Amino acid sequence: MNRKPEKNPAARAYFRAFYRGNRLRCAAAMLLLLLSVPQNLIGSWLLGEVVDVITSGDVEWLKRTLLFTVVFVAAIFCVNTAMYRVKSTFIHKALAQYKSLAFQNLSEKSISAFSRENTGRYISVLTNDVNSVEENYLRRSFQLVYFVLLFFGALGMMFWYSPVLTAATICLSVLPLGASLLMGRELAVREKAVSDKNEGFVSQLKDLLAGFSVIKSFKAEGEARSLFDGANRDVEEHKRRRYWWECLLTAVSQNLCSEILQFGIFFLGAFLAIRGDITAGTVLIFVNLCNFVIQPINVVPQYWAGRRAAAGLVEKLARVTEENAGRSGVAIEPVLREAIDLQHVTFGYESGAPVLRDVSLRLEAGKKYALVGASGSGKSTLLNLLMGACDGYEGSIAIDGRELREVDPNSLYDLMSLIGQSVFLFDDTIRRNITMFRDFPEERVDEAVRRSGLDGLIAQRGEDYRCGENGGGLSGGERQRVSIARCLLRGTPVLLLDEATASLDNQTAFAVTDAILHLDGLTRLVVTHRLEEALLEQYDEIVVLRSGAVCERGRFEELMERKGYFYSLYNVSAAA
Repeated sequence: MNRKPEKNPAARAYFRAFYRGNRLRCAAAMLLLLLSVPQNLIGSWLLGEVVDVITSGDVEWLKRTLLFTVVFVAAIFCVNTAMYRVKSTFIHKALAQYKSLAFQNLSEKSISAFSRENTGRYISVLTNDVNSVEENYLRRSFQLVYFVLLFFGALGMMFWYSPVLTAATICLSVLPLGASLLMGRELAVREKAVSDKNEGFVSQLKDLLAGFSVIKSFKAEGEARSLFDGANRDVEEHKRRRYWWECLLTAVSQNLCSEILQFGIFFLGAFLAIRGDITAGTVLIFVNLCNFVIQPINVVPQYWAGRRAAAGLVEKLARVTEENAGRSGVAIEPVLREAIDLQHVTFGYESGAPVLRDVSLRLEAGKKYALVGASGSGKSTLLNLLMGACDGYEGSIAIDGRELREVDPNSLYDLMSLIGQSVFLFDDTIRRNITMFRDFPEERVDEAVRRSGLDGLIAQRGEDYRCGENGGGLSGGERQRVSIARCLLRGTPVLLLDEATASLDNQTAFAVTDAILHLDGLTRLVVTHRLEEALLEQYDEIVVLRSGAVCERGRFEELMERKGYFYSLYNVSAAA
């Protein structure tokens, strides 16, 4: 099996994934395939022998031929059964390893790298494209070997019986071969076009389903259907064009040209039989063997084109997982020994004015910091920068003297975790959403549940209660508590909270925040809109952002005495 159609070095790992720990199955399937090739040739020989026996009237030879046929058919059944079983096992393990490697590479991307791609593209290459790879690359690789061997085996057998008829067969084969080659190339182009359009369709469908509530609330069902129908029609039109080429290839190559070849060989063989050069059985053998010449000519170019198209899809997957792969860097210990230092940090998204302007800030290990400011002042952006989710900032962010740009993202996630405003929950149990599918000591899980205020929910519904798709079975506040428990259980040295208690009632929000502030040994940076004196007094420092810049910082009492911007924010919040 040819395994080197790819030119992209990144794709080689995916092609190797098919065979990792799977080579023996591939070799066994190939060996059984080789054993299955002679069955068709022997079958043709048997047909010719029966015709000649009938002509000669030799009953004893007919009985022996019948016995041989019974044994032959039994052997064919055993070989084919074993081949299909081994081949199926090889293919399914190959696909499982291929998809596993793809997901592993996707999961190793950084947050910023992953977010730069449309997830519809990821879904497409892991679903629709995988089906094409299975059918057109793996299965057809075996079929290609089979048909090539069958083609040369049939020609060799034909030459043994009649070089003249064999030469005529080769000459007449030019017609279906030419048609198959020309149309096979176009079919490969059509296959890629279908894959590209399918990617767009998946992306459109994902977008519409994710925005279902928005569509309903704005009564935009008709417009949504129009978008869906447009994308759907586009995909189906390209599928129709591909199918049309398949039908045209079948009609021209497999029907018209094949019939010309078979009838030509039949009449030429009949002429030679009448002259006494060959027997009637030989003519039947040739007509039957013509099928084994025609079939490879018809399907090999088509299958080869499909295989090349499928190899292109593997390379496409390699590019998807390789592009925006994110930075690699130096691994750091999951310990903050001194501080996180921001020096003259300025950052803006691709378009628009900077969100953060010349921010200088020192977050010392083990201390508690509140980050406050009006909406749009850059608080969430600052936390995202610390998590490595945004690239391209100016200035410096150093963790214990190590520049953030140089830090390996995976080790960064071991150092700090973020509890955001939006919470994603898996369609699984409350417990598994808290533990993120890992094993933790029972007492640690219970402690996280208690501190996050989840004990009441679990007492009511149980820890095995399924949260539903994206936590749809829980309220917004309950989902947020699960998220908080998840981070508390993980226990990273640095904890970032971005309006983490916004969905909770005042009493619960106060209790959860108070519990977080009383955790020992953690560095906490809390974005909050709840300006409550009892909580604000617990922070070692309050950092105030205004229009993306640090305008004030200090303890609660100091800021209140200055009667500056924070003083105004606090009074507005208290009045509300």
